[in-house]
Amino acid sequence: MSTYFIGGKGWRYDFTLKKQRYTDQWFQTKKEAKRAEAKRREEILNPEIVPIRTEEEKTQTDITFLELINLRLDHVRAYNSEKYYNEHIYMAKRWVKEWGKISAREISQSMIEKFLFKRLRISAFTANVEIRYLKAAFNYGKKRGMIDQNPLDGISFFPIEKRIKKIPTVEDIDKIIAVADPDTQDYLWVIRETMGRISEINRLEWKDVNFEYKHVILYTRKKKGGHLTPRKIPMTEKLHEVLSARYANRDKTKPWVFWHEYISSKTGERCCGPYKDRKRLMKRLCTLAGVEYFRYHAIRHCGASLMESINIPIGSIQRILGHENRTTTEIYLHSIGDSEVQAIKIYEGARQKSHTDSHTTKNGL
Repeated sequence: MSTYFIGGKGWRYDFTLKKQRYTDQWFQTKKEAKRAEAKRREEILNPEIVPIRTEEEKTQTDITFLELINLRLDHVRAYNSEKYYNEHIYMAKRWVKEWGKISAREISQSMIEKFLFKRLRISAFTANVEIRYLKAAFNYGKKRGMIDQNPLDGISFFPIEKRIKKIPTVEDIDKIIAVADPDTQDYLWVIRETMGRISEINRLEWKDVNFEYKHVILYTRKKKGGHLTPRKIPMTEKLHEVLSARYANRDKTKPWVFWHEYISSKTGERCCGPYKDRKRLMKRLCTLAGVEYFRYHAIRHCGASLMESINIPIGSIQRILGHENRTTTEIYLHSIGDSEVQAIKIYEGARQKSHTDSHTTKNGL
């Protein structure tokens, strides 16, 4: 069927003739759409009797995939974190090489699958990330009426081999702090005592530190809608000690708790500002400390597991970590609870009793 209805928009026609696609939108009734389609077909089949059409009368040009992705990136930049935006840029460059010059409507499910199978050669995890981000990009276009359907609909995530994540022990974290310089020690202690995301610690300013009421305010964009959302984290005594000493020796012209000087890649000038990422630092510290490499985020996992092991309610852990969903918090909990330990002990006792009873019965016979 070449005419169809889009909820909230109206009727449109869409057909292919002589290997060329033609479409127009939005008509109030199906009858109007069919009449316009018939007229357009007649114009194509009999061009010699058709008068020159004005720009307004010409068939609308579909948005190219490149245009769609640029609009999506503008949206991500406005509503999400810089890290999330950079991740989109990284993948978008690869997508545009594949489909940048063609209409977004012409990208089919089979084209997407062919691309994903190539990414699968790297890993299922890599391919699944592409699925997640591509689906979001096409949903953006669909929601705004730029395309009619998402070619990712019906494409499932590839199965992956899930493993229990390697979480550093308290002793591992102690060791990397011990080999760090004083400034980095402060940085690691603040991450450890707040269990904040690295982006939240990098964003932390002195106005968000309340020494009187002993709490810090961390901001995240990991909320629905991309809003920069605050949450209060009570200070431990160690955190109060670290931040108090740092505040006394701060540069009063800088608003950030942690900042550095760097050469701008855009201007080539020396600048100062908050950190964006410090990946190389953790690799170096783990090597110096002689511990297996772990990232900053693993410190959150360690803290959450430690709290759960001493029976802190999961709701409290969820609020400290800044999770919207309880299920996300549960992913962070890696300790074996008392209930599981007791269940295994009961199982073992029942098994041993069953074995003893069976042995006694056989001897009795």
